[in-house]
Amino acid sequence: MITKNELDKLVKHYEVRSFINNDPSLFLRRYKDEINIEISAFIAALFAFGKREAFITKLNYIFNKMAPSPYKFLMEYDGKGFDGFKYRFIKENDLDELLFCLKKLYSEGKTIKSLFEYGYKTSKDVKGMLQIVVDYFYSNAKNPESRGFKHLLPDPKKGSALKRFFMFLRWMVRAGEVDLGVWKFIPKSELLIPMDTHVVQQARKMKLLDSVKADYKTAQKLTEVLKQFDSDDPVKYDFALFGYGIDTD
Repeated sequence: MITKNELDKLVKHYEVRSFINNDPSLFLRRYKDEINIEISAFIAALFAFGKREAFITKLNYIFNKMAPSPYKFLMEYDGKGFDGFKYRFIKENDLDELLFCLKKLYSEGKTIKSLFEYGYKTSKDVKGMLQIVVDYFYSNAKNPESRGFKHLLPDPKKGSALKRFFMFLRWMVRAGEVDLGVWKFIPKSELLIPMDTHVVQQARKMKLLDSVKADYKTAQKLTEVLKQFDSDDPVKYDFALFGYGIDTD
């Protein structure tokens, strides 16, 4: 098994500002106020799947439309502006559903932060928090059964790794060269590693895992192993896993 010292060196090497240049976290760095940070972070995380170059291009398109303020754009959104939008199986109507749900949230005097905070305080559990968040969007969407909408907002009950949610939470809860750490209501020790097949492969190479499936249980298992190296901040090793992949693939 890889040692704590080796992992910490990889974190130190890769958790640097230049990491942002080709990462979806670059979009939340465009803003200084928490409202625009959380909106841009949430949307960027949900679309961060597939080839990196492809989703970065789509996110640039979305945020250029929403400039200079995603919040102002949402509050004035009337369903126009993304005609013909498509990213893989995410279509214009799926993006519209997401934006209208967010508009409703903010129109009610709530925020993404307040929704997550309510979920966390109600459930006392990270997965329960995410279930409450997703249920809000499903209950307010006109067509929550759309394949694209369900992919953007996966149902925690289905057992998937919820990678994009945990990447979003890493950005918002941790503080560092990449992560902003603007949310204080949940301890970073409760976050899970953003898990996908690439992470599983790298963790297996490091002999941190023997699992082969990238699901919620595997994310829990890997996070518990990483807590042996840092019980307060296990998800910082997301950078080590990424770096190991770059160095060895």
